[in-house]
Amino acid sequence: MAQTDSHPRRLRVTDELRVPSEATSVFVPGETPRRRGLIIALSVLAGFLLTVVWSAEFVDSTIGDNIANTMLGHDAKETPISGVVAGVLFAFVSGVAGTFTACNIAAFGAIAPLAGTSGSRLGRFLTPLRPLGWMAVGMIVVSAAYGALVGLVGTSMPQFSTAPNTPGSLSPRSIQSMVVFGLIGLIMIYLGLAALRVVPDPFARIARRYPNAPLVFMGVLIAGFLIGRPFPLFRQMFRDAAESGNPLYGAAAFTLQSIGNIIIMAVLFLLLAWFAGSRLQRWFAARPSRLAATIAVAFIIAGAFTFLYWDVRLLARRELIPWYPTAPWA
Repeated sequence: MAQTDSHPRRLRVTDELRVPSEATSVFVPGETPRRRGLIIALSVLAGFLLTVVWSAEFVDSTIGDNIANTMLGHDAKETPISGVVAGVLFAFVSGVAGTFTACNIAAFGAIAPLAGTSGSRLGRFLTPLRPLGWMAVGMIVVSAAYGALVGLVGTSMPQFSTAPNTPGSLSPRSIQSMVVFGLIGLIMIYLGLAALRVVPDPFARIARRYPNAPLVFMGVLIAGFLIGRPFPLFRQMFRDAAESGNPLYGAAAFTLQSIGNIIIMAVLFLLLAWFAGSRLQRWFAARPSRLAATIAVAFIIAGAFTFLYWDVRLLARRELIPWYPTAPWA
């Protein structure tokens, strides 16, 4: 179709809709892929199938516990946390042990396209540090604030509860997890739809002045996992910080827990940029719409998984809805 619009912004026709081709924020890179409906449907289906096969027991116990036990040199669950130094070390180790949760993997999947860089080897290493640094800003602020809150009033918070999960009811911990993860899931789905320009980019205005705001917000989402996380080792750290009554200790422990939680994914992200960054950049440059599609797919799969797993499958596990499909090992 011939371009007749004299407006300074270049326009293109995609899915029978005219959309601006320029980026509005780092998560809405500009070129809109075709077959957006198919991309959304397949991404939601992938998120749903992930809830069917995902085994929290395998990830938390088989992987998480073994990592923590190896790093600490003793049984992490059975050994009490004695003192501030031990607590800080436990916080970092429990964060590393919780690296391979679906939410964490999904969050880094959404920023993986930012690893596409070219130039010298030093440039390929330093450039990806910028998005990681801005993510860390949002993550550390929220983690420290929540940890300080736990140090002050944690013993009266739902996550401190030891009430068992029984069929036909929801424990205070489960309700908090459902609310937090359900909200995070819906936000991620919205961000995925925004990358496809199905809905407005929520960062369009602020990103003009603060282009790194979306990355800071992603750090906030990652830190938000702490507010709903039922991971046993995390709950052990939570209870220790709450019983200490020390907001500074709580802030330090939760911050280190978050740092430990992303450190392995951050290293993998840097390695991706180092070894495959230039190839990724060429691949995205060959068809610019691939960048938006990749970001959208990562966000929608993550959001669909998070919402369905924590707000639908959990209800089935508590026998509050009749059925939800799960694999035999899950």
